[in-house]
Amino acid sequence: MWNNITSCSLWRLSPSFMSSRIQTLTPLFIRHYKDFCKNRQTIWTLRNSLCQVLKKTVPTLTCNMFPHCFVSNKARYGQYKKTFPVLDGSIPSVCEHVFEENLRNSEACIQRYSELLCKVSKGGGESAILRHTQRNKKLLVRERLRMLLDDETFLELSPFAGFDLPYGDVPAAGCLTGIGKICGVWCVFMANDATVKGGTAYPISVKKQLRAQQIAIQNRLLSIYLVDSGGAFLPLQAELFPDQSHGGRVFYNEAIMSAMKIPQVAVVCGSCTAGGAYVPTVAEETVIVDKIGSMFLAGPPLVKAATGEDISPEDLGGASMHSKVSGCVDHFASSEKEAYECVRNIVLTLNYELPPEETLEYDDPLYSAEELLGLAPRGYSYTLHIKLILSRLIDGSRFQEFKAEYGTTLVTGFAHMEGHLVGIVANNGQLTHDASLKGSHFVQLCSQRSIPILFLQNTAPHAPEPTSLSQAEDHTNRLKAQASMMAAVACAAVPKITLVIGGCYGNESYAMCGRSFDPNFLFLWPNARVALVDSRHISTFPQARDDDCTGDDSELKHLKEKLDEESSAFHSSARLWDDGIILPQNSRKVIAQCLTIMKQQKYQITSLQHYPVIRL
Repeated sequence: MWNNITSCSLWRLSPSFMSSRIQTLTPLFIRHYKDFCKNRQTIWTLRNSLCQVLKKTVPTLTCNMFPHCFVSNKARYGQYKKTFPVLDGSIPSVCEHVFEENLRNSEACIQRYSELLCKVSKGGGESAILRHTQRNKKLLVRERLRMLLDDETFLELSPFAGFDLPYGDVPAAGCLTGIGKICGVWCVFMANDATVKGGTAYPISVKKQLRAQQIAIQNRLLSIYLVDSGGAFLPLQAELFPDQSHGGRVFYNEAIMSAMKIPQVAVVCGSCTAGGAYVPTVAEETVIVDKIGSMFLAGPPLVKAATGEDISPEDLGGASMHSKVSGCVDHFASSEKEAYECVRNIVLTLNYELPPEETLEYDDPLYSAEELLGLAPRGYSYTLHIKLILSRLIDGSRFQEFKAEYGTTLVTGFAHMEGHLVGIVANNGQLTHDASLKGSHFVQLCSQRSIPILFLQNTAPHAPEPTSLSQAEDHTNRLKAQASMMAAVACAAVPKITLVIGGCYGNESYAMCGRSFDPNFLFLWPNARVALVDSRHISTFPQARDDDCTGDDSELKHLKEKLDEESSAFHSSARLWDDGIILPQNSRKVIAQCLTIMKQQKYQITSLQHYPVIRL
């Protein structure tokens, strides 16, 4: 009987035919189902066929007849997401004045954000753009990315890096870095912007590229280099050449990443001189664009000065020479468009077996994300309860809290972000002894269960000085508990995302997975403050002075101004102490995108090999 059923190609029969036979087939299937459980593959095929036909003919029978057969374990498990308790996100009327103060501060910060974003979009300025596009016949960096990446929004990293530095402004640090999809695969891209100082590498440029490589290593992401660089900025060579975290680390990382089976592809789409020439030659596969792409350690002007010989860039290190003679590149492209098509084809050869893109079902938060502007604290005394912020970030405003009545100055629990399960650790006051122990326990739970952790950081500016022996003992106990939490956070073997929503101050910021503790991603809100101490409280700190020195009010005022300027989110982001400033109302989207990116490594080859791919 079983052979008769399976051989009749049920999935090819029309619904009208099945309607007349359904009363016969259904009892047969039910009666003989258990007898043939050993042949699981055949059952699975039959299950799919019957499911489709039954849905079209007798839709009311399907799930009721075979609930264990027609509903996957994942679907059954996921249907209980909506049982988490719902947070009350309504803003108390007594807090409306705080909400209004925060809102005015957020609007001022966003104004600064918009001004800087406008500067970034102009790159090196109009004259540099005209020279780049008209005289050199090259595409702008964002045009290149549009041709390379899938037609989806990408996550740009640290767009404000390089502003207001001691050696001047370097818009976007002279290169764009971020994460986007190529043929459905998440990739880190590093693209020089030659309109900014001709693509010359400043110390901040090297730091930005190294951070992008670190993200690629942590999340096992394919790396794409669009190289159009004039090499190092020689007047600052001492700050970008000799040390462990300077320019040579880029090439070291390329080799290590290749040994980790993290592919790297480079496109030579401009003049790559000196250090800029090593990036494509160390990459696993390289494409060069005819007429505009060239690679050499010393360009034609230096050859002329050293030997007196006149030689063109094309003859010295052009596309034909490197693809036919030196073998430094692997693919010759007659145009930039052809080069980026070649890169997309290379990605298709990586043998990635990614699953079909799943569409996660989720509910939007019950409260408006725009209200986050009024909840973003302008100072520690203007902080409302952290659950008001959570209720505007998580799916359905549903939150399964952990140790709700213990250590209440830290809120911990589980929630979903656009369908992704995440553990949340959020400051709701000072990190006390009990709160630190609670945080340590929860972080270890997340690590045990392989659940990524989101830290919402708003750490206290400083703790009041102890005035008695008992207070000093309390301080000691709190420090020991904070040390335990730091150890738990440092050793948690799960992805971590940190979002600084207010203050990032002192030692408490380490326990909340600050930059030193290697989160996979760290973002700031525009109102955030990053400093050892809060400049607004500097007068409350004891001043260490010689006995014969007197306090100088002008010095104290100058110190306050310096701290205030250096603790702003824009000062931090300009120096790459974070991965970028994001608007509060966009936080949920960015965090969910990061969770999706980090998930890709589950489906990649993870075994190490002894050596990278080496060009011979």
